Amino acid sequence: MRVWAVSNQKGGVGKTTTVVTLAGLLADMGKSVLLVDLDPHGSLTSYFRYDPDQLGGSVYDLFKSSEQLDSGLASQLLLDTSHQRIKLIGASTAMATLERQAMAQEGMGLVVSKALATLWDDFEYVIIDSPPVLGVLMVNAMAACERLIVPVQTEYLAIKGLERMLKTLLLVNKSRKRPLPFTILPTFYDRRTQASVQSLRLIRNSFPDHVSNAVVPVDTKFRNASSAGIVPSEVDAGSRGVRAYNMLLKSLLSQDETVQAKGTS
Repeated sequence: MRVWAVSNQKGGVGKTTTVVTLAGLLADMGKSVLLVDLDPHGSLTSYFRYDPDQLGGSVYDLFKSSEQLDSGLASQLLLDTSHQRIKLIGASTAMATLERQAMAQEGMGLVVSKALATLWDDFEYVIIDSPPVLGVLMVNAMAACERLIVPVQTEYLAIKGLERMLKTLLLVNKSRKRPLPFTILPTFYDRRTQASVQSLRLIRNSFPDHVSNAVVPVDTKFRNASSAGIVPSEVDAGSRGVRAYNMLLKSLLSQDETVQAKGTS
């Protein structure tokens, strides 16, 4: 099982689109994929036509019944999606109360890691949609994952959000045995606008070792996929946006293979 998290401390940068598009491409390759929605807003959950206000079982149950994780609780929360190889553990709005509750309990930062351990043989890939706020849910995402993907809209204010995210990553790395690898993904790129071109140049110049060669353009096919509740590759596998994510995926898979090779050498 490989675990990736998609996170940024700014909303509206393409986190959920990144999650569902990568998941769809992996599933199209024949991989079994689990999506975990850790954002109380539940955008990923809503994408697949589940209502976060009405959801019977969600990530919230993992935190409320953390002592039952070994009994297979996570497997009971799996939801179907539009793709037969993709399952979802959804978000409920009740998750917004977890920050207050976490202050009174120890070990809340590893709940998702422990839950995923019980599903280790069931999925080849897990992609976590992290909330845009630093707290117990984001900490869980970063503790559980082996790679962080940081979508960044190609505009000035989004770059300021990226700087906050990387400061958070530095703090998290102090508690990890090894630094968490991360990939910065430029999104909503429009080469017709000077602001987008300049922002992309600034991102690449500021973080040359971590910026993906893939740049996700503005693409209406993402909106069409969201409206239909299906992964973008099922709408148009050859669209500009899907091609960009395919390029990103190939790079991520190659990097993971390199890490695995070093680990076994």
